[in-house]
Amino acid sequence: MYKVMALDIGTKRIGVALSDYLLVLANGHSCIMREPETKALGEIQKIAKENNVKKIVIGIPYNMDGTQGFQAQDCKNFASKIEDYEIIFEDERLTSDTAEENLRSKKIDFRKNKGLVDIESARIILEQYLNRN
Repeated sequence: MYKVMALDIGTKRIGVALSDYLLVLANGHSCIMREPETKALGEIQKIAKENNVKKIVIGIPYNMDGTQGFQAQDCKNFASKIEDYEIIFEDERLTSDTAEENLRSKKIDFRKNKGLVDIESARIILEQYLNRN
């Protein structure tokens, strides 16, 4: 049995979410600072190892017309540095907006803690992946 991890990779922070062992539920886990990059990669490896992760789903921010811009390429470059795991790319268009809506509906004030949005975005990315597989 294993879990799946999802990452919402931003320029400043990386939201992390984990599935359950049944690969049904997506749960927000944590937020990692992107810099220094070696430390961020080490934290991702540590979380993955501690949780018996086999696959990592990376959110790719496609443009609304389906093309890939600078941010998408930045996410793919970061993902290429993650070793020992199957990497899966997932379209993450509008997940930040949905994440903010979800947090507002739960009356969670995220304005002073943007990491909450990143964690919720990672959870949404993982949920999309799990629902399709």
